Amino acid sequence: MESPQYPKRSRPAHLEGVENGFRSCLYFVTVCTHNRRRILANEPCHALLREAWSLASDFRVGRYVIMPDHVHLFCTPGIMPRATSLNRWVAFWKSWSANRWPQATGKVWQREFWDRQLRTGDSYSTKWLYVRENPVRAGLATHADTWPYGGELNEFSWHE
Repeated sequence: MESPQYPKRSRPAHLEGVENGFRSCLYFVTVCTHNRRRILANEPCHALLREAWSLASDFRVGRYVIMPDHVHLFCTPGIMPRATSLNRWVAFWKSWSANRWPQATGKVWQREFWDRQLRTGDSYSTKWLYVRENPVRAGLATHADTWPYGGELNEFSWHE
């Protein structure tokens, strides 16, 4: 039931990160393909996304998993103070990759994405353990380590 105090959202809210002392913000981001098309889990797309994330240097990507119809990744600002927002960074790499897509057929990405700022080192470890098992839960791999469309671009030493 929708509360007048808390109306139902039609789009995710993207709140600015809250920095704590000298520790940077760490985000968990999920981006889906347009109409949840299953076009991501292949080597050309994996290479293209890694290149896009490397070029979009305002944020650095840590661990990630690419599923057939969505991507989970962890990221943190690459420079401080931040030159751009998380929204603009995601928009950049989605646009860049869509313009170079190996099998271009219509829209590649959903307009919106989901993000959550992680608040403790434990939540990073816990969230990663859950995310890395996605291919196993979906029946795409027998073990998380055998799924070829995931990895880590930058190592984050993120502690409490």
